[in-house]
Amino acid sequence: MEYIPSVVQAIPGDNHTVFAYFSDGSIHHVDVSPLIARGGVFSQLNDEKLLRDTLTVLNDTVAWDISGNRDETTCIDLDPWNIYENSPVVADPLEFVA
Repeated sequence: MEYIPSVVQAIPGDNHTVFAYFSDGSIHHVDVSPLIARGGVFSQLNDEKLLRDTLTVLNDTVAWDISGNRDETTCIDLDPWNIYENSPVVADPLEFVA
């Protein structure tokens, strides 16, 4: 049976990055900078405060609830397969937080 990637938690990192926690226990470090640089809908995430404040998990993936109403059809989200396959696996950044 093939694993279907499902994000259960998303934590903002520094410099337009996100830590995506998957249901299999892996943690992937996602750099959103290339998407921001391409423009379009992701360009608004250049505002680091907006990126941090609206970050959530919707549709089982990393998402930004820009409208603030948790509407899955209007969020900005990332493909969980792409994150899982193309973003590096890292140690839990919260493990050593006091």
